Amino acid sequence: MITQKMKYALKALMELAAERAGEGRPLRIEEIAQKSGTPKRFLEHILLEIRNAGFIASVRGRHGGYVLIKDPREVSLSELMRLIDGPIAPLPCLSRRAYQRCEDCPDENACRLRQVFAQVFWSYLVLIDSLTLADLVAEPGSGGSAEIVQQIGL
Repeated sequence: MITQKMKYALKALMELAAERAGEGRPLRIEEIAQKSGTPKRFLEHILLEIRNAGFIASVRGRHGGYVLIKDPREVSLSELMRLIDGPIAPLPCLSRRAYQRCEDCPDENACRLRQVFAQVFWSYLVLIDSLTLADLVAEPGSGGSAEIVQQIGL
């Protein structure tokens, strides 16, 4: 499950992606908040994290604001999820980037919990790793990854 913070981040990035495809001008934080329905006070912190990760840039000045500097097809939803919400693995011993051995597990290879959740998690990863910001802003019928996921009933 994604957090509310992640939803706010995705909505803001969708607005920046739409602007990039349109006029391409920087959007002020007030504009992003209004268009995305996100509270401004939360958005400031979220956009700072996303900027520091190199997905967006801030432009100073009277006509400044935020711009998406990566192509939406290069903005991985799984990377954003890890950035905003932290590890996405259901168990710490399955995490790619935040691996931790479970304290109560004497043998990872024989751990039935790990085996079952690993199967589910790897299937989830295949799907989530294929999704990008472009899938969120794509028009229905364009055949993007998000549409394929929907077609297979997930």
